[in-house]
Amino acid sequence: MPHTAIPAAYQPAPPSTTLHGGVPDAGGRSQKQQYPPAPEPLPVPVMDNHTHLDFRSGLPLVSVSAALDAAEAVGVCGAVQVGCDLESSRFTVEAIDQEPRLLGAVAIHPNDAPLLAEQGGLEAALTEIEQLAAHPRVRAIGETGLDYYRTAAAGLESQQYSFRRHLDIAKRLDLALQIHDREAHDDVVATLLSEGPPERVVFHCFSGGAELARICNEHGWYMSFAGTVTFKNADNLRDALRIADPSLVLTETDAPFLTPHPFRGRPNAPYLVPYTVRSMAEVLDTDLARLCQSIADNTRRVYGQWTDA
Repeated sequence: MPHTAIPAAYQPAPPSTTLHGGVPDAGGRSQKQQYPPAPEPLPVPVMDNHTHLDFRSGLPLVSVSAALDAAEAVGVCGAVQVGCDLESSRFTVEAIDQEPRLLGAVAIHPNDAPLLAEQGGLEAALTEIEQLAAHPRVRAIGETGLDYYRTAAAGLESQQYSFRRHLDIAKRLDLALQIHDREAHDDVVATLLSEGPPERVVFHCFSGGAELARICNEHGWYMSFAGTVTFKNADNLRDALRIADPSLVLTETDAPFLTPHPFRGRPNAPYLVPYTVRSMAEVLDTDLARLCQSIADNTRRVYGQWTDA
């Protein structure tokens, strides 16, 4: 797959020492810390419907506008900046005020909800999330949902309560719902059906297999495929993609996480979406431009237009 140099915005100043081990590049930075090279541009622009432009974690400081410039250069014309706590949700609202290529999603992450509940701050946090969600360019509540991988049994009740509250906010504000679902497929589906889902539901970083894809097809829930669909051990995701209703398929980075193959383990960013989309087209044995157009159309149905134009 053709690709070019790392975008300038993602090239850090050479550090004085190599961090975290690994083989250093000419500037002294280990390969695992280097952003991958830019892919060949997509033939039809698509949107990254889930990214975290505020997550740094020792990575080079890249401005929101520079990140989106790099993405636009390879056919990623917009993104949904996702909050997962109060700090990142506030950042999201600030960012979408400044950058027309961004829309926003705000929420309390399911792994944070039990800690907030224990501290007595969950209700206040949910109140602020609803206030932030009133911004006209916030188009989704998320990421919310259930995570049975990281949350201990004692925290599940608070996590489930928080999910129901987020679901209610999404319905009352007529916003999409971006779901974080990790090892909790049955309970996520059961909660959606018992509470009544909002009109637009997105399984962010879709992690199920063919069975969950069939359920999503049945209920008209969107499936967003991240770099994980390119991983060698992800046959279940590729099976799900093959049977997913094409009108329900989206794509995302979840940057800076889940960088697609062959760069797994290195930092991710919206400009890397084309690697995932090309892999999806290969799995589906379909025309790349046709898939891109479908993804773009689906994304606009979920979140609306990025601009008034």
